[in-house]
Amino acid sequence: MLPLALVLTVSGCAGLSHSQRDRAAAIAAAARDTTVTCTRDDRCAEPSPLRALGGRAMAESTEAQPRHYATILDHGEEALVARLNLIHSATRSIDLQTYIFDKDDSARLVMDALLDAARRGVKVRVLIDQLSAISDLEILGALSGAHENFELRIYNPTFGKAKLNYFDYAGSVLCCFRRFNQRMHNKLLVIDSVIGVVGGRNYQDDYYDWDAEYNFRDRDVIVAGPEARRMADNFEAFWRAQRSVPAERLNDVGRTLLREGVPAMPPALLLHPDRIERVQEEAADNGFIAERFVDTALPVRNVLYVADLPQKHRKEHAKQAVSTAPELDGLIAGAQKEVILQTPYLVLSDPAQEIFRDLRARQDAPRIVVSTNSLAATDNPVVYALSYKYKRRNLRELGFNIYEYKPFPLDAPVDYENLVRLPLGGMGAGNRENRVVGGSAVGNAVRGSSGAPGGGDRDRERDRDRDRKAGGSEVDRRVQRAETRPSFLSTRPSSRPLPVTREGARMGLHAKSLVVDRRVGVIGTHNFDPRSENYNTEGAVVIDDPAFAQALAASIERDMEPENSWVVAPRGKPPVLSGLNYSVGKVSEALPILDIWPWRYATNYEFKPGPECPWPLRRQDPKFLQCYQPVGDFPEVNVGPKWLLVRMLTAFGAGLVPIL
Repeated sequence: MLPLALVLTVSGCAGLSHSQRDRAAAIAAAARDTTVTCTRDDRCAEPSPLRALGGRAMAESTEAQPRHYATILDHGEEALVARLNLIHSATRSIDLQTYIFDKDDSARLVMDALLDAARRGVKVRVLIDQLSAISDLEILGALSGAHENFELRIYNPTFGKAKLNYFDYAGSVLCCFRRFNQRMHNKLLVIDSVIGVVGGRNYQDDYYDWDAEYNFRDRDVIVAGPEARRMADNFEAFWRAQRSVPAERLNDVGRTLLREGVPAMPPALLLHPDRIERVQEEAADNGFIAERFVDTALPVRNVLYVADLPQKHRKEHAKQAVSTAPELDGLIAGAQKEVILQTPYLVLSDPAQEIFRDLRARQDAPRIVVSTNSLAATDNPVVYALSYKYKRRNLRELGFNIYEYKPFPLDAPVDYENLVRLPLGGMGAGNRENRVVGGSAVGNAVRGSSGAPGGGDRDRERDRDRDRKAGGSEVDRRVQRAETRPSFLSTRPSSRPLPVTREGARMGLHAKSLVVDRRVGVIGTHNFDPRSENYNTEGAVVIDDPAFAQALAASIERDMEPENSWVVAPRGKPPVLSGLNYSVGKVSEALPILDIWPWRYATNYEFKPGPECPWPLRRQDPKFLQCYQPVGDFPEVNVGPKWLLVRMLTAFGAGLVPIL
C-alpha cells in the first residue's frame, strides 16, 4: 500500500479542495465574454447548401416517414472542409464529441471556428476524452473562460486532471486500471440537431492528410435528417454524465486559473498557412460545397444512429463483455451472401468468433471479406501482432478473405501533394483533381528512397530542419495516434508505426465500416474488437439502403485493390512434412505465451498481372499462386528479424486481447 499511496500522492490525486474548484470555476465564469456580435435570428450564419440539405430533409420528413440524405466522406481534407462549413453555417447549436483533440493546424482551425460561432450567438459544447484531450493547460484555461456560449468538458478525467504524467500512468495500473481504460471513443458533430457527422476521424492533422510522416485512411458519413436528433440526445447523455467534468474544475486547469487567472489564448503556430487558406476558401465556396457534399448525397431510407450510453462505464465488475451495438452483431449474424468488414485492428472477441464460426458452418456460408492494416501500415504494431498470431484461424476456421493495407497505396482518396514537401510539377498547388484518383503513382514515386526531384538531400534536410523548428512532424513525431495509449512510465506513445523501407508520408487504415449483403452499410467508431466491446463507448450510423451499401462497398473494395493492399493467403505447401508443420503451428498458436513456431500458415502476396493473369483473383482460385507472388509476412518493414520477433512475442499473450 505504501508504493500505491506514494504514486497517488505524487500524481496529484489529492487535487484541489471543493472550495478551490469553486473559486477556479468562478474565475472562469467571471472572465467569459458576454458580447454577441450578431443580433439576427440566424446568428449571422453563412449560407450553406450542406446545412440547407439538413433543413430540406427535416421539411420533407413526417413522423411516419422520415427523410434522410447521406454523404460518405472518404477524402481527408474534404472531411475537414465539410466540418468547417457546417460550423460556419450553424444557427442555434453545435455539439462536438471526440476522442482526440490536438493543437496542430487542423485542430486549431476547427477550434477557432467554434469560438467564432460562440461569439455570434451559437451555443457550442465540446466534449473530449481525457486520455487524448488538449494537454496544453494554457489553451484549456483560455477556453474555460473564453465566452458564455462556449463550454468545454473532459470525459473520465482519472486523477481529476487533464495533463497526465509518468506517475499517473503507473498509478492507473495500481489503483484503477479498468476505469483508466474506459474511454469515450465516440466521434460526433451535430449542427442545429438537423445534420450530423459520424465516423473515425479525430481532430488532428493525420486524419486530414496533413501530416508529413503518417496519415490515416479514414471515413465519415454526413447524415441530414431527423436521426440527427437521436445523435443530439446521445450527446446530451454524455454531456450530463457524472464523468464529464468542466475543464475549469480539473485540478491542473484549476491551479492555472487560481495562479494567473484566465490566460490569453496562445497564438496559433501554423506549419502551413497556405493550406489553411485553401481549406477556408473551399469551406466558404458554396459551389464547391454543393459539388462535393450535396450533389453526391444519397437519399436513403432506414437510418439509425446506434451508440453506447455513458452507463456502460458503470459496469466496473461486469463478468461479460457489453456489446457496443447489438444491432451490429445481429447484422453480421443475419448475413446471407456477404460480409465486408473494414477495421484497423483485426482482433476478435470470443463472441465475435462464434458469430463467424456459425456463418462458416452454414451450407451456403456467406463470403467474409476483411480489409485491415499490414504491419508496415498500422499505427499499433503490438495490436497487429495479435492479428498475425491468429491468421491461420481467421483464414482456415473462419473463412476470412483478408486484405492488408499497404503503407504507400498508389490509389488512395488523398491529395498526394499534401504528402510531399516539393511540388509535383503539373500537380502542384492549385491542382485538386488528384484528390480522387489522379497523380497517385507519381506521388508514390516521389516518396521513394531517391527523395524529391530537383532538391536533393540538402533541400530535404533544410525542410526537416524547418519542420523541427516549427514543431512539425518528423519520423518520431510525439503525437497520440488513434487507439494507442502512452506507456505506464512514459508520456510518449507506447506504440508508433515501425520504420519502413521508403521515405515519406505513409498511410494506415483507421476506417471502421461494415457492409452486409450489399443492403446495409455501417460507418462509425466501432473497431469490431474486444476493446470496443469491453472498455470504450462507441457510436455508428446504420443505413439500410442498397444504393448506400453499394457505394460503401465500392469504397472499401478500392482499398483492397492490388495497388493498395496485399492479399493474405496460405503458403504453398512444402514438399515434405507439410502436415507436421501445420499441426505444430496450430498447437503453437493455441499457446497463451511462447508462440515461437516460425513457419506460419499464411503470408502476404502481391498481384503480378500478365497475359495469363489479366485481373486479380480470390485466394481460393486454383490459379492464385500463378498470379500472385509471396512478399513475406511483413513486407516493407525495415527492422531486423530478431528485434521484430521480440516485439511480436510481447503481444502473443492471449490475456492481452481484451485490453488491446
